[in-house]
Amino acid sequence: MRRVLPLLFTAALAAALAFGQQSRAPRPAPEAAVRGVLAAQTAAWNRGDIPGFMQGYWKSPLTQFIGSSGVTLGWTTVRDRYLKNYPDAAARGQLTFSDLTMTVLSPDAVYVLGRFDLRRAHDQPHGVFTLLFRRFPEGWKIVSDHSTGTP
Repeated sequence: MRRVLPLLFTAALAAALAFGQQSRAPRPAPEAAVRGVLAAQTAAWNRGDIPGFMQGYWKSPLTQFIGSSGVTLGWTTVRDRYLKNYPDAAARGQLTFSDLTMTVLSPDAVYVLGRFDLRRAHDQPHGVFTLLFRRFPEGWKIVSDHSTGTP
């Protein structure tokens, strides 16, 4: 019995470790996951899909958008702002993000600094932004967006 107990313990420990490794799905690095969200947002914007673009934002009344007109709070309010200010393809133009710099603040938070450019028929608005992303069970989401146009 003395020989059997250590073997059973070792077998149980090995099984538990193996199960633990299998139950944890590998997660992409935070930077890669955040880049994926930004790429999906760009694609949605450029096909005129504001609801798809908004999938990158945390669906919460605490979501923040800070711009030239002040602070907008709440996912619904941010969405409504985008729908009002960019009602059609001419207003939306083609969006690109560039010069992305990411700082991982924790395993569940990433700070992003970057540039945005809109190509439209009669102008080309551009500017800079900072985004605060958090990881939620449903994925990485923007909780705060501060976007400012530049001359």
